[in-house]
Amino acid sequence: MASKSASFYTKTRQEVVCNNVKKTLFCFRLAWFLMILNLFSWVSAINGKSLMAHVSTSIPKRKPECPPMGLEGLKIDDFQLHGSTTKRYGLGAHRGRLNIQAGLYEDDLHDGAWCAGIDDPLQWFEVDARRLTKFTGVVTQGRNSLWSSDWVTSYKVMFSNDSHTWKTLKNGSEDMIFSANKEKEIPVRNVFPAPVIARYIRVNPQSWFGSGSVCMRVEILGCPMPDPNNYYHRRNEVITTDDLDFRHHGYKEMRQLMKVVNDMCPNITRIYNIGKSHAGLKLYAIEISDNPGEHEVGEPEFRYTAGSHGNEALGRELLLLLMQFMCLEYLSGNQRIRHLVEETRIHLLPSVNPDGYEKAFEAGSELSGWSLGRWSNDGIDIHHNFPDLNSILWELEAMKRVPRKMFSHLPIPEWYLSSNASVALETRALIAWMEKMPFVLGGNLQGGELVVTFPYDRTRSQWVAREQTPTPDDHVFRWLAFSYASTHRLMTDASRRVCHTEDFAKEDGTINGASWHTAAGSMNDFSYLHTNCFELSMYVGCDKFPHENELPEEWENNRESLLVFMEQVHRGIKGVVRDLQGRGIANATISVEGISHDIHTAADGDYWRLLNPGEYQVIARAEGYSLSTRKCEVGYEMGATRCDFTIGRTNLSRIKEIMEKFNKQPIRLSARQLQAMRSRRLGT
Repeated sequence: MASKSASFYTKTRQEVVCNNVKKTLFCFRLAWFLMILNLFSWVSAINGKSLMAHVSTSIPKRKPECPPMGLEGLKIDDFQLHGSTTKRYGLGAHRGRLNIQAGLYEDDLHDGAWCAGIDDPLQWFEVDARRLTKFTGVVTQGRNSLWSSDWVTSYKVMFSNDSHTWKTLKNGSEDMIFSANKEKEIPVRNVFPAPVIARYIRVNPQSWFGSGSVCMRVEILGCPMPDPNNYYHRRNEVITTDDLDFRHHGYKEMRQLMKVVNDMCPNITRIYNIGKSHAGLKLYAIEISDNPGEHEVGEPEFRYTAGSHGNEALGRELLLLLMQFMCLEYLSGNQRIRHLVEETRIHLLPSVNPDGYEKAFEAGSELSGWSLGRWSNDGIDIHHNFPDLNSILWELEAMKRVPRKMFSHLPIPEWYLSSNASVALETRALIAWMEKMPFVLGGNLQGGELVVTFPYDRTRSQWVAREQTPTPDDHVFRWLAFSYASTHRLMTDASRRVCHTEDFAKEDGTINGASWHTAAGSMNDFSYLHTNCFELSMYVGCDKFPHENELPEEWENNRESLLVFMEQVHRGIKGVVRDLQGRGIANATISVEGISHDIHTAADGDYWRLLNPGEYQVIARAEGYSLSTRKCEVGYEMGATRCDFTIGRTNLSRIKEIMEKFNKQPIRLSARQLQAMRSRRLGT
């Protein structure tokens, strides 16, 4: 435990910091911290105790347990899975993976379990590890189905080295029978009395739910035995060189890790919270910028959020890894990271739903199932708890009553703001944060799939489950989604196995949210319709809560994508809208000809408008000011094109200002009088 805790603070990193950052005091503090940590570990080693021993001496010693082999995480290929018989192809052995999700209909090719063709105690589900493996346990579920109730209630376990001769695990002289599931979704883990070394393992159902069939989803716990010449193992292994803290972090550990990052990089980080959860846990965010705590004119703001579904732990850990990585790389002089930090104000919110995460974390990565901890403490799906502005916009469009100001920043309905509305505290905190910060681009990390989705998430046609529903900025969203998916190690790999039922790789790893499944009140749609921020969802892994030994590979899968997507905030145009005295104009409207979606300037008059390469007619307008139009060109190279505007007050607004200054009402002229004044001015 000591070495794991200290892995983020190696001697090499200390030297890099001291050599590259000429801050004597900071280096002294870091060296002092490392000395204390190493001294504590040294004393512990002399006493023959680990750091855990100092936490509690009353915790009983657990038997060493191997991690999952990877049925759920797809490390085990389909051809390594076999069944004695199969009810049909869609219920074949390749579908017997823990937490795999079924399609909507019973005749799907991709169904929710392995189901034997015959319901008797002679059936088996087999895994070929392809090498000698130390097996330590089995995790099982029933069949995922809306229409059927199928699960195994007890089973035996058998082992073989050649797939011909099998030995059953014994309890003395009798076959050992393990109790299995009592319903179809909650995983049940059974650990063997002692590890068994073999290549093949079979799960042999002995009893099952009375009105159901022999159906299972399975994960095997096992450690591969040393075999350096095993080609199959080497070609699938992904190794990271980043020295980061690869483990799952509970709420307190997450807060401590963020504090460590802040202590190591105090000049570019700031920790703050945006509110509290239902259980009173603070929603912590970390800001990464060369001037933390302040919005700099001309510098775009970016956000990543994760954990709106508390059981989707991978996104949370990826953001904790990202903040460590950016801190260390900034200190070591990585020019790409330095440029990103110096030109962007970055916000990372790793746990939107800490209450839900704590439930899933307590159960563990294999036993949290598909939904434990998904919702907030008061039973709300936070990601889909935002105001449904889509239906308001489309209703106005149908009546042809959409004023120009409705092209963006649609107001939140009054009923939603009432105290008795079904709105989670976490959602209210997110909305306040989104309204306060002038975010330009955002990504929310989800789990359970490998795809990037973009708005709209709700279908325009009522009662339609799937329908392509593009925004006016569809081409920009498609590019943003592709920038993440194409740089991910697996999302666009056409040869990879699908996570559940959908093959998103053939769509370049991206999809319009509504064409996947309709969902009202999503964070993505709300962000686009109520704020300036373009928001997308990244489903970063098939396994929502991977075992911590899989975190290094998941980091390698997503690291480049996380960085590339952040860099897209610098694509399009940017500028400042000023008055004739050079003062920035807040809340001015920026319109692009041909795109019925506007954005507004921030408090200092600066703006950012995401656009693909091309030429655009851009209009700046503000209440009381004359409008200004100019042509702005966006190139293919990275970096937003500067496009500033200077606009003057209209005559009418100046008259109003003068009249109000002297406590007089402005003269309201009729259209005929105004026309007469114009004619006299022109001498006609």
